[in-house]
Amino acid sequence: MSSLRPRPRAALLVLCGLWIATVLVAPLVGSQAVSLHDVLRAEPTAASIFWQIRLPRVLLALLGGAGLAVSGLGFQTLFRNPLAEPYTLGVSGGAALGAVLALRFEGGQLLGLPLVALASFAGALGATALIVGLALRREGVETSTLLLAGVAVSLSCSAIILFLQYLADSTQTFRMVRWMMGGLSVVGYTEVLWLLPWVLGGSAMLLALRWELNLLLMGEEMAASRGVDLARLRFQILLATSLMIGALVAVSGPIGFVGLIVPHILRRFVGHDHLFLAPACILGGGAFLTLCDAAARTLMAPAELPVGILTALLGGPFFLWLLVWGRRD
Repeated sequence: MSSLRPRPRAALLVLCGLWIATVLVAPLVGSQAVSLHDVLRAEPTAASIFWQIRLPRVLLALLGGAGLAVSGLGFQTLFRNPLAEPYTLGVSGGAALGAVLALRFEGGQLLGLPLVALASFAGALGATALIVGLALRREGVETSTLLLAGVAVSLSCSAIILFLQYLADSTQTFRMVRWMMGGLSVVGYTEVLWLLPWVLGGSAMLLALRWELNLLLMGEEMAASRGVDLARLRFQILLATSLMIGALVAVSGPIGFVGLIVPHILRRFVGHDHLFLAPACILGGGAFLTLCDAAARTLMAPAELPVGILTALLGGPFFLWLLVWGRRD
């Protein structure tokens, strides 16, 4: 595998084809198959399923997968750690804590969105602000310090969540646990429109930083000698990824391992140049999560498996592979 020569332009073309095929096929797949012919001739049931349930779900998966994958790429480059992914810094823990608090106190709606979504988003930003604030108190802080601070914040949030679940009644506990599994079940386009600007803005920021990220691959000292402001770069990466992950967790709950699996697989075919790797993660991450969601809603039909469980089942063995064989490679 290590002798495989990356062909970035060819890989991007293949990913574009896969992305388009996924968009065309995924809305037709599910516990109840939908015929494209019925959709085009406006058969009421098929059209309702396609336009109000399946297509919004596919669009949400495309956006969410893109945000998770490009965030994972940013974290792995920032920490120069192949095991880093969007949840390493406690962003997911903060988002989950905000959502659980809203569920515990029976939140309603605000600004057209459930209070759970807004509280989750606020929790993600709060966790990031806490980590960045701790880092700014020390000059010359290292990325390893940020990583450990994120782990500490994540563990603290998990402990508070367990405490809140202990205090909740059975109905609230079930809602909390079900939300923590992660899922993309939506009706309509409200969640898609909420997530769209955050993913577009965060991805654009990371694409704009592609040259600095390439220099960071050679080491912090080398990047600093070439004029890269390391403190500013860390803040920009953390801000971009946190906005994307916070917005996604707000509407779907935590979905893990996409940011770990997709960048590692794509490096085999695209290489390490962020000029090609970042767009590849946006395309590949969206297609990957969409395919996982299509599998999750068909494997146990008519029941539906939360997509967060499926990505965790795939991510666990992949994580072990990185630990055991990835280092040899």
